[in-house]
Amino acid sequence: MKKKTSFFARTAVAPHMVWAVVFIVIPLFAVIYYAFTDAQGRFSLESILQLRDYIPTIGLSLWFGLLSTAICFILAYPFAYFLSQKKDSQQKTLIMLVMLPMWMNLLIRTYSWMLILERNGILNKLLTLIGLGTPNGFLNTGGAVVLGMVYNYLPYMILPIYSVMSKLDNNVIQAAQDLGGNRFNVLTRVIFPLSLPGVVSGITMVFVPSVSTFYISQKLGGGSFLLIGDAIESQFQSVNNFNLGASLSLILMILILISMAIMNRFTDDDDAGGLIV
Repeated sequence: MKKKTSFFARTAVAPHMVWAVVFIVIPLFAVIYYAFTDAQGRFSLESILQLRDYIPTIGLSLWFGLLSTAICFILAYPFAYFLSQKKDSQQKTLIMLVMLPMWMNLLIRTYSWMLILERNGILNKLLTLIGLGTPNGFLNTGGAVVLGMVYNYLPYMILPIYSVMSKLDNNVIQAAQDLGGNRFNVLTRVIFPLSLPGVVSGITMVFVPSVSTFYISQKLGGGSFLLIGDAIESQFQSVNNFNLGASLSLILMILILISMAIMNRFTDDDDAGGLIV
């Protein structure tokens, strides 16, 4: 019976292994190969050395990614806590509203914001009526890029935090209150440590696509802000310099792996941190 179980287990896992090899391992090796070779396929560090010219681009990408992630966290955490305190029927309705924009294509959502933020857009017209509008609107600005990131990736911050908060034991919170903890102490010393796994998951799910995005910055930034995703897309699509594009992709993967490693340090323990009351 053990041999049969082992055989069926290997058979069930086989499709997943093939998928991982074809879509993860092979592309990864392709990126590494092109990053350390030249156009003739010979070993070369030329593309790696050219990365020095893209240090400002990498820094801007990290800044926009960190800023949008921080804003998403500030907005998502209180909303997730508010959501977790509602009745089950109300939670389902609110969750559906949170996920509703995700049912729409990213292209359509971004174009919608272009119409809202442009010079003759709804937002600028409303602010112009009260004297706060701008002559050129809010499109093609850094704020528009960050706004697009926050809007598109905010649900990825809300959902994991809510998922953890909805499972918190209210008896633990009531016990902390009975021990003399005020609302701030209960939030910072009980609720937040218990919700840390969801926070880390949300930060990772928002930061990774934010730092690597290119479509949002192109449409809402008007090409004025060159992010690392834009540089990679340009090398592969316009310049056809696969070697430099692969080098930029490699450095992006390294940055993402470093950020994920830092985040995972906060959730190494199964209990995700103890209670400090």
